Amino acid sequence: MVKYNITEKKEKEAGYRTLIGPQIMDELQEKIMKIVVMEKKYRDKDYSAKRLAEDIGTNTRYISAVVNTRFHCNFTSFVNKYRIDDAMSILVDKRYQDLNVEEVGTMVGFSNRQSFYAAFFRFLGITPRDYRMQHLKLHPAMVSKRKKKKE
Repeated sequence: MVKYNITEKKEKEAGYRTLIGPQIMDELQEKIMKIVVMEKKYRDKDYSAKRLAEDIGTNTRYISAVVNTRFHCNFTSFVNKYRIDDAMSILVDKRYQDLNVEEVGTMVGFSNRQSFYAAFFRFLGITPRDYRMQHLKLHPAMVSKRKKKKE
C-alpha cells in the first residue's frame, strides 16, 4: 500500500514561448533587467509581472516566457533572488546592524516576515537571522559594537 502518490514532474513546453523570436526575447530580457534590477523595482512589495508588462509595453505571457526561458525560474523566484541578494548585503552591513531581520525583509520588498524567511531559507538553506549571526561570529568587532548600542 503506497502512502503517497508521488509522480515525477513533467516539463511541459508552453506554446507561447516559441512564438517569441530571439531578437524580441533579447530586447525584453534587457528591459526586464533594467527595470527590475537597475531601477530596483524588486524592492516594491506590490510589483508584479502585470505591472512590469505595463512598464515595458508588452503582456504578462511574454514576461513569463522570457523569465522562464532566460532565467530558468518563474517571475516570483526571479524577483526574490534579487531581494535575497540585497538582504544578504544589508544583514551584514555595519550601517544596518540596528535593523531587525523583519525590517530588512520589508526594506528589500517582502510583504511579511514569513515570506522573507521562507524565500531566504529556500535560496540559502539558512534563516536570515542565522545568516547574520554566522557573519557576526566571523567579525567579533561588530558584535561588541552592537551590544554597546543596545545597552
